Amino acid sequence: MTSTPLTPRRRLTAAETLSDTRVIAGRQLRKVLRRPMYVVYLFVQPVILVLLFRYVFGGAIATGSVSYVDYLMPGIIAMTAVFGALTTGLGITEDLAAGVIDRFRSLPIAHPALLIGRTAADLATNVVSMVVMLAIGFAVGFRPTEPVWDIVLALGLILAFAYVFSWISAFVGISVRNPETAQSVGFIWVFPLVFASSAFVPTDGMPAAVRAFADVNPVTLVVDAARALTIGQGDALSPALGTLAWLAALLVVFVPLSVRALRRA
Repeated sequence: MTSTPLTPRRRLTAAETLSDTRVIAGRQLRKVLRRPMYVVYLFVQPVILVLLFRYVFGGAIATGSVSYVDYLMPGIIAMTAVFGALTTGLGITEDLAAGVIDRFRSLPIAHPALLIGRTAADLATNVVSMVVMLAIGFAVGFRPTEPVWDIVLALGLILAFAYVFSWISAFVGISVRNPETAQSVGFIWVFPLVFASSAFVPTDGMPAAVRAFADVNPVTLVVDAARALTIGQGDALSPALGTLAWLAALLVVFVPLSVRALRRA
């Protein structure tokens, strides 16, 4: 008795992959809207951090001729975007545990669309979060001085940064496969990057070893670029180019790693 070989999986076109990506992204956005507490957490936590740093720590931090609120807001916006990227890995682990990913993979869809759609949805969520952060910033005294197109460029750079970090978060989430572990591991690798940077304090006052790390830290580079593009502090070109170099390198590494890890999960 002979068995009939299985028909090989047809390679999907770019248009079909894009369509699958749109479906996955739409599913994730609907999922977010149906979880009110998640929406509250998404926006309340950054607001609390703005108020805390603005009115509690701000008076104790010297930022030269720049008011602390103007110094702070680019860093807070970047931090919020990076923390928002952590939800990518957490959400993927939840879908893996619930068997959702397995059901998707049994369908004739482009497997990379599962990750591209998820990261795209989290990027859209970050856009909304960024608008909220700007509104809060204006309410507490943030006053950008640069042209509108420079400010838009700064926000675009931060969003690109957050999108790349979503891929890192996706790889971490797929690797650990457990929501609680993914959340803990996510904070372990993000916290040093965010707080050992120029997001909240100038790096000049840091110990030499910490400052050496902070000066090449991608968070420092994106925050310095955003700060220059919004309030005109420093030169924007050098940190912006450094940020783009980091983003390109991280994408080259973590996109293939994430896709491969999902195939093996």
